[in-house]
Amino acid sequence: MARYSRTEGTIALITLSNPPVNALGAAVRRTITDIMHRALTDGEVKAVVLCGENGTFCAGADIREFGKPPSGPALVPLIHDMEASEKPVVAAIEGVALGGGLEIALGCHYRIAHAKARLGFPEVMLGLIPGAGGSQRLPRLIGIPAALELITTGRLVSAQEALKLGIVDQVVDGNTIETAVKFALNVIGRPLLSRRLSERTPAFSVDAAAVLEEGMARVKQRARGAFAPVVCVQALRAAATLPYSRGMETEEQLINTLIDSSQARALQYCFFAQRNARKWSLPSGARWNNSKPRAVHRVGVVGLGTMGRGITVSLVKAGISVVAVEMEEKQMDLGMRAVLGMLERDAQRRGDTRPPTHLLTFTLSLQQLGNVDLVIEAVFEDMALKKCLFTELCNVCKPSTLLCTNTSGLDVDALAVVTHRRSLVVGMHFFAPANVMKLLEVVCGPHSSAEAVATAMTLGKRLGKVGVVVGNCPGFVGNRMMKLYLDQAYFLLEEGAAPEQVDQVLEEFGFTMGIFKVSDLSGLDVGWRVRKASGLIGPDVNPKTPSRWRQGCRYSPLPDLLCEQGHLGQKSGRGWYLYETPGGKEPKPDPAMHRFLQEYRSRYGLTPRHVHAHEVIERCTYAMANEGFRILEEGIAARAEDIDVIYVFGYGWPRHRGGPMFHAAQVGLATVLQRLEHYHQLHPDVPHLQPSPLLQRLVEAGSPPVHHWREHVQHLHSYL
Repeated sequence: MARYSRTEGTIALITLSNPPVNALGAAVRRTITDIMHRALTDGEVKAVVLCGENGTFCAGADIREFGKPPSGPALVPLIHDMEASEKPVVAAIEGVALGGGLEIALGCHYRIAHAKARLGFPEVMLGLIPGAGGSQRLPRLIGIPAALELITTGRLVSAQEALKLGIVDQVVDGNTIETAVKFALNVIGRPLLSRRLSERTPAFSVDAAAVLEEGMARVKQRARGAFAPVVCVQALRAAATLPYSRGMETEEQLINTLIDSSQARALQYCFFAQRNARKWSLPSGARWNNSKPRAVHRVGVVGLGTMGRGITVSLVKAGISVVAVEMEEKQMDLGMRAVLGMLERDAQRRGDTRPPTHLLTFTLSLQQLGNVDLVIEAVFEDMALKKCLFTELCNVCKPSTLLCTNTSGLDVDALAVVTHRRSLVVGMHFFAPANVMKLLEVVCGPHSSAEAVATAMTLGKRLGKVGVVVGNCPGFVGNRMMKLYLDQAYFLLEEGAAPEQVDQVLEEFGFTMGIFKVSDLSGLDVGWRVRKASGLIGPDVNPKTPSRWRQGCRYSPLPDLLCEQGHLGQKSGRGWYLYETPGGKEPKPDPAMHRFLQEYRSRYGLTPRHVHAHEVIERCTYAMANEGFRILEEGIAARAEDIDVIYVFGYGWPRHRGGPMFHAAQVGLATVLQRLEHYHQLHPDVPHLQPSPLLQRLVEAGSPPVHHWREHVQHLHSYL
């Protein structure tokens, strides 16, 4: 768990050894405590160098111990002993120094970092704060403003930025450990009082107080109900206003308030759910972890609209050669300029002299795709258009080329049947903007091969995406559930709510944007086209009949009526909100919208009522979770965790609430069932409010905890 050796005669070299990232599990803490004591009390040792095995210093706490009773020695006494030593202790940082790993490094007197190392306190992302003195030492080292930004966001910094901030003393390109040993030899005998961060005067000043006050306001606005970022500011205030010992007492009290909180459990659940999504389970329960993905060196992208541009940029940034195809010259010119502009701006942000445009080929001819390994089509959501394209691609591309569709909800198998390579057709559903959003739904059709899905998942990982394998059905997982979310929001407007009221409640719940703001941003015409294509709107359907049944479901024509008036959202300057100019980004409540809703309700005899905030949350979130249970029951998703990953990374669900399935479990499945039954009785014309059979069976079985759902759902599948 840690190794002790001597080098240069008087330097003790302590090496953390707990693959793969030298996490600080109980055994590691015990071993390093014993070895450090040996080094500090050995009369022949004049200095200590602390490093990690296999090019990694330490990634912090051992995630396998999350949720378990604490065991083994604490880090704080070890760090205090290191700092109090009269012998110089030097940290040789390679790979990462995160969380507790960085706290150990801050307890050393000096820090030497490799040029490719990254450092930071990501605890806030798990609903915690640095709990071994990090919140007290870092502000004493780099000041309140910089520490405030790093600790409340969990952002990692490069070695170069760490040097500028003063976190490390030296950055090296060569052998970090050898450099640290030479450095230790040179500082033997030097006074260490100024290097002990616990001895530094608290960094309080009028400016620090103002920074903390402004920082608290900013953090509260950004956190949207998340506790941990706010508690981070409270810990930093203790560092600025209290002696070190009392600051440490405050840090301990604060972390104890978080460690068993529902938000910490939700954030840690998200962490593990994301890791589980990488296991590539089929919705049916089968796995293909051992399926070897194909090598992908050259990718074709067909369509240079918003999605195609983002996909192209993502591929190029990952170092993949791209052939971008557009059918019209004007659209090609617009798309090319947009792609090059995004790459140029990205290069400037990263300090590169030039973007990797040599990887790009733009063309108006599908014939240029003859030698690509994989094609991603990103044309309009029109099944006839996509079928024609896939037929052409079969004639143009080599027989081994994978054909992937970026459709957001069309039948992947219907596209596969027009090809002669059904096993090589999969869905790769990116989310807009594709060069920013992390989620990738990989849609497995009934004929998709394990090799094809493994290739799509591996490519997604290369692009920095969080890939989730889902089954083939209308809307897949994310958009299928989103439809019900939208439907409930529309019905709430019919019943008396206003768009800004619904959005405010959802944002207070933790969503980055309310559903109507999201709709305006995306463009109301996007969903309008989908509804037309699906037959919900057509010559034989009267769109002015409110809340009638269409295709077996209650239907609200409110968004259709807005589109008919040309109110398409931000792009037109008016949608659910008013914007100062077309393309404006600041939504304002629209008095005309209020009149429109009043006239709509009056015309069709709908009596408005006051809609309570709890009803907005319950109807929107429980309807999504209920559909999630149906998705599990049908085998469209493999795990409840997969559904939550999709919503956290693709739809802005607040991480500190875990996802719609986790939230339902936190509320209590019996409570969710009872509330759905209540709302279904009030609205019998809304079938999706009727509780799913799987939800009912889970409640009958005793509402198992979230982390037991996978086994329990698999058990229940045998009875379905």
